Amino acid sequence: MIGEWLDIGWIDEIPVRGSRTVQVTGGDDIAVFRTGDGKVFALADRCPHKGGRLSQGIVHGGAVACPLHNWRIALDTGEALGDDKGCTPVIPVKVSGGRVLLCRTSTMKAAA
Repeated sequence: MIGEWLDIGWIDEIPVRGSRTVQVTGGDDIAVFRTGDGKVFALADRCPHKGGRLSQGIVHGGAVACPLHNWRIALDTGEALGDDKGCTPVIPVKVSGGRVLLCRTSTMKAAA
């Protein structure tokens, strides 16, 4: 851990257009996504519609499709796209020296 940032591993451990899950005791897991252009995002691992695990969805550009009902969730805002309504918590994330870091405080709040 570096201050308020939780080091979760190397960026190369997250597949391009895929995700990795960080388990959180007592709450929702965190899904960490890597887009085709190498950007990294983190969301609570639950769709606002029916609670599907977003980490099992497919990343398209800046969104992930929920595996249950194909809702598209924006990776940067957590908002449902199109006609769908709802939002999942966003976790601040950064990459430093090839390591992926999650905001520790936001991770705990989102998981609660």
